[in-house]
Amino acid sequence: MKVTYTLYNFAMWLGKLFLCMVSHTARLFCSSRKSKFVRFASGQDGVLSFIRSHYVDSGKETVWLHMASLGEYAVARPIIKKLYSDNYTIVLTVFSPSAYEVLGGRTEKDDADYVFYLPWDTRHHAKQFLDIVHPAKAVFIISEYWINYLRELGRRHIPTYFVSSLIPQDSYLLKWYAMPIRKAIPRSTTFMALDEETKNHLNIMGFDRVTIMGDPLFDNALSIAQTPYTNDIIERFCATASDGVLVAGSISDMTDLTIVSTFANSHRHVKCLFVPHEISEENLNEIKCHLDSKAERYSVCTPETDFSGMQVLIIDFIGALSRIYRYGRWAYVGGGFTPYLHSVIEPVVYGLPVSFGPYIYRKVTPQEMMDLGIGKMVHSAEEFSSWIDGLASNEEEMSKIRKTALEYASRSGGATARVVQTIKEKYPL
Repeated sequence: MKVTYTLYNFAMWLGKLFLCMVSHTARLFCSSRKSKFVRFASGQDGVLSFIRSHYVDSGKETVWLHMASLGEYAVARPIIKKLYSDNYTIVLTVFSPSAYEVLGGRTEKDDADYVFYLPWDTRHHAKQFLDIVHPAKAVFIISEYWINYLRELGRRHIPTYFVSSLIPQDSYLLKWYAMPIRKAIPRSTTFMALDEETKNHLNIMGFDRVTIMGDPLFDNALSIAQTPYTNDIIERFCATASDGVLVAGSISDMTDLTIVSTFANSHRHVKCLFVPHEISEENLNEIKCHLDSKAERYSVCTPETDFSGMQVLIIDFIGALSRIYRYGRWAYVGGGFTPYLHSVIEPVVYGLPVSFGPYIYRKVTPQEMMDLGIGKMVHSAEEFSSWIDGLASNEEEMSKIRKTALEYASRSGGATARVVQTIKEKYPL
């Protein structure tokens, strides 16, 4: 165990050195178009000094929440808002440059007080970060297991929580090589699991403070769906649709793109909103190259744009997908041909039938949706097209799906209140 921990720290030291080299090299070349990894490396450069100079102790209890990327923010957001309203200081840390760039610039008064990159997981960084922020409680969203931070939290007896934990049978946490991670997690950690399988696995690992809590993603999605949102360009585009709009959200890889572009090319009468997961010139050009009919980027459209002959509007800005689903009649959610299926909850709260690829094992919701008949797993472009064709000609089935989806979303809400109550309770160490 000691040897493994030493090797881990050596790897973290090498990683830190590499990030420093990447950051310094990027500064020398001064490129205005930096890759996601270069932006991450640059964000890590001097991050502790940045936190030290910006963080101000308010005298209130501080809750530190960490998440990897913008996708996990949908889980954290309702929790943050509730804790903020209860007069806690909220420090949010992320690893993803996209998350930092979107969330770091926000000015909402009911959101996190601070948004920082989480310093790389070395012993020195973990100690220094906790010395600066001095959190009363630490909350990790879903599956952020960083050994030095967890060990230091345990050493300081800081109450630690994992929200929306999901540990399927094939999870790396159950493998022999994950022993250092399991040992690093404080025994007193509270896990808020998504399903019974996760609870059983955590119990086997020796953790007994495990509760099946539900998914705060529903609360976040329901809140967004109930909040008025208007977008003149998208609304004008959708107004020209006579046969409904397909929203293809978080298009992540070539399989996603092939499926939805094949459908668009064979169904010229159906308007489509394509929302890539990563906004880059390469991705945007790739989408246009796969389409036979007229397609245009959102960013080049104006109030004078004629949408009557345009079939596909490509959304080339981030942060609004959960709101854009309201314009759809059907939804496709990307990432399902990788281990990282994106949120199927965001479209279901609008009553949409939702399709996705076959890799659903890191989530609970897709299987529940399939059991209810409101979700559809697809393996090919032909299967996807056949699914929509069947729904498009069956208004009775569409009405049934909408009713079932809205009822499912409504009864799945409420997890946020339970999560926050658990975090606020006195923590028996």
